[in-house]
Amino acid sequence: MSEITFETGLKTRIVEAREAIERVMPEIEAYRRIGLMTYGPDGEDACSGIRLAFPPIDRAASLVVAELNALTPAGLTPLAAAVEQAAGVLSFRERPAIIVLVTDGNETCGGTPCALSNRLAAEARDLTIHVIGFRANRDFFAWDNPEQQIFAGDTVAKCLSDRTGGLFLGTETVDELEDALRITLGCPLTGSVRVPRQARGG
Repeated sequence: MSEITFETGLKTRIVEAREAIERVMPEIEAYRRIGLMTYGPDGEDACSGIRLAFPPIDRAASLVVAELNALTPAGLTPLAAAVEQAAGVLSFRERPAIIVLVTDGNETCGGTPCALSNRLAAEARDLTIHVIGFRANRDFFAWDNPEQQIFAGDTVAKCLSDRTGGLFLGTETVDELEDALRITLGCPLTGSVRVPRQARGG
C-alpha cells in the first residue's frame, strides 16, 4: 500500500487506510473481538513477512491503530499464505470464524487463493472471508499469480469471498473503506451505511 494515489497531494494508500481504521475501530471494538495479522517487511524474503500482531481480543482499537501506524509497506503480497495462517489462528475447523482481508493488490507470491478457498471451505466448521479491495485491480501480466485469469476486472482475492459466502467490496475512497469495514464486521451501528460500489456476495 505504498503507492501514491491519483488524488491531490502525496498521500499513499497506507496513509488513507490508517485514516479509515482510526475512525472506524473505536466503533467496532464495542461489538467485536478483533485480531490483526499483517504482511510486509521483516521476513527472510519478499513473501515471508507475515506476522500475527495479536489474536482476537476485546477492546483492540488502540492496538490496531498503533500496529498499523508502525507498519512500513514492503515486500510482495502473499494473500493466500496470510489468509491460511489467519484461519489457523482462528481454529476455523473447530469454531465459526470471520476473516476480513483488506488489500490493494493481487496475490504476487505464487499462492492460489481460489484453490485455498475451496480447501478452507471444505474443512471449516463455519468460515466466512470478506474481501475489501482498496483500489485493487486485476493484473493481466502477473507471472506469479497463476489464477488471475479467472476474474474479469477484479483481484483474484475475490475467490476467497465468493467461495466462503463472504462479501467482496471494491472501494476507492477513504469513506468507502470505512463503510466496508463497518459492513464486513457486522456492527449494529446507528445511522445509515453507504454500501460501496461492487458489493457482491458469494
